[in-house]
Amino acid sequence: MSEVNSMNGMSKQKLMNVIMKTSFALDDVKLYLDTHPTCPNALSYYERMRKVRDAALCEYEQKYEPMCQYNVYDDDVWTWNSGKMPWEGDDCACGIMKKD
Repeated sequence: MSEVNSMNGMSKQKLMNVIMKTSFALDDVKLYLDTHPTCPNALSYYERMRKVRDAALCEYEQKYEPMCQYNVYDDDVWTWNSGKMPWEGDDCACGIMKKD
């Protein structure tokens, strides 16, 4: 799985891009699987995208901050709200939300 192994060394923006694109792909294929639950190609694609997204999410959270409050693993500090979220203008990959 070369996509999973290539997450190391990616910038914050590139990791966020991978997370957004694979999340979209997963949401899309889930809709297809709702009506075609035994399609081997769709099941394989879903699993491949899930692994890529999980790897990017893990790398992002290890380097930067948790993407959701359920992924805060620090017993000493509550880190969920310690920095700006992407939608607050911190390194938005889409370029729409600029820093002030």
